[in-house]
Amino acid sequence: MPQIHFLDVTNRDGVQTARTGLSKFGKTMVNFYLGRLGVAQSEIGFPFLFHEAPYVRAQIALAEAGAFGGLRLSGWCRGVAADVEKAAEVRAGGTGLAHYNLSISTSDYMIANKFRGRLDRAAIIREAAAAVRAAKAAGAETVGVNAEDGSRTDDGFLKEFALAAKEAGADRVRYCDTIGGDTPDRIRARFAELASAVGMPVETHCHNDLGLAVANSVSGALGDLEAGQDAWINTCVNGIGERSGNADLLSTILAFRHGFGLRERGIEFGDPIDLSWARRFALWASYAFGQPLPYNQVGVGRNAFAHESGIHADGALKDHGNYELYDEETLGPFPDDWHTRPGRVVLTGEYGGKAGFRHVMDELGIEPVEEDLAFRLVQLCNAQTGRPLTDDELRLIARHPRELSLLFPGQLD
Repeated sequence: MPQIHFLDVTNRDGVQTARTGLSKFGKTMVNFYLGRLGVAQSEIGFPFLFHEAPYVRAQIALAEAGAFGGLRLSGWCRGVAADVEKAAEVRAGGTGLAHYNLSISTSDYMIANKFRGRLDRAAIIREAAAAVRAAKAAGAETVGVNAEDGSRTDDGFLKEFALAAKEAGADRVRYCDTIGGDTPDRIRARFAELASAVGMPVETHCHNDLGLAVANSVSGALGDLEAGQDAWINTCVNGIGERSGNADLLSTILAFRHGFGLRERGIEFGDPIDLSWARRFALWASYAFGQPLPYNQVGVGRNAFAHESGIHADGALKDHGNYELYDEETLGPFPDDWHTRPGRVVLTGEYGGKAGFRHVMDELGIEPVEEDLAFRLVQLCNAQTGRPLTDDELRLIARHPRELSLLFPGQLD
């Protein structure tokens, strides 16, 4: 039976959100939380960029050390062989990234108005196929090929592009609703037809310009399943992303778990999703990105389980199931971090000393693996983020200081 997998793109599409940003340590924490949630894969960033290389090395080392559980790490590159070859040179302890997504525009609109005569359809296929072969030659286990603006690409060329990518060694094709104009019925039919025609999964990548990113992701995935293929769904924490955002990770998971008519189809996740980390991840992301959660944010907003009107309040007091689709306790506890305590409190950070560091670690019951290195990492990570470190961040630093030190080449020697 085909299964559903989540490939989160917070560390690639999410961090490209205008008027926001995330430190490399923050991107590391995204991978930490995705691993705790049980997400299959994280698109960790752009390994061919010089300023991403130390971060990528640290992620590879942390994954090898088990810091991210079973989370797979993938890099995003343009569908250009030279970018892939440069990315493959980024290694930690002889190990490089094992998974890639390679992107190139496929619609006639972008061929005309983005490439402006530099590439035609034949050249796009050649470029993409060469990039796939370069990734496989470098040892990649899986390669996805992205049809940017796939929703505006005609069926015939989309199929031709996907088949050429498969012949070159691609394992999936990513259908990108780049400008967010697709609708559920249309995307479901297109996914079913394309997945059947090419015999491999079609990966959803949906933007929220019409408020339909989650609905389109669910519908596209259903098209994959109808074609007998696994479904791979791109998401971002809290639905962040370019312009109006991407498909929200938690909303999409909850839709498959609790949406009427879906469970009866025998749909299963291919990975052990643990939603007890959902609130901690969402609230951490809001804090780290500096983007307050809307009151009505699905599952984790302040009003997600709040009732006031008389009929609703009366029903919820009798049995919360009267007016709630799922139990809030499944989403785990709200964070109660050390740095948020009111009144007298000693913190540890960029300008803190050893006494404060030891005090905080002792109070949190944390025993650092290498105390001196962890202490210096706390200072560097706090300087990089520009905000007090959370309890989960302190725990990761204490447990994996050697791997995290790769984030700061030459600064801890």
